[in-house]
Amino acid sequence: MAEKDMKTTPLFPIGTAMQQTGLTARQIRYYEENGLIQPARTEGKHRLYSFQDLEKLEEIIKLIDEGISIAGIKKKFLEKEWISPEKSDKEKISESEIRKLLRNEFKDAGRFNSGKNTNFFKN
Repeated sequence: MAEKDMKTTPLFPIGTAMQQTGLTARQIRYYEENGLIQPARTEGKHRLYSFQDLEKLEEIIKLIDEGISIAGIKKKFLEKEWISPEKSDKEKISESEIRKLLRNEFKDAGRFNSGKNTNFFKN
């Protein structure tokens, strides 16, 4: 899997995003409501965040600490092409697609491991 794909693959629930960033669920949802992040949704409507989403949240924290407003952050994100001018919804990802993505990641990781068994998922 290409590095860009890996960075944008939604894997983490909101609890993990909270732990990694120190933000509350409400803060994360607020940034989503303002179009700064667009987490994917499972069929059950649960949010899933990618490495890139976590990177964006860290950048939001830094910019807010510098005194930049939400509008200013949007402008910076548009310049970085982290958000599109129109708020777009990510495609919904099924639980089976998530398992398939994770299974492929573990298989790829196993290629770099010295022959250890990494078959965690069986379907």
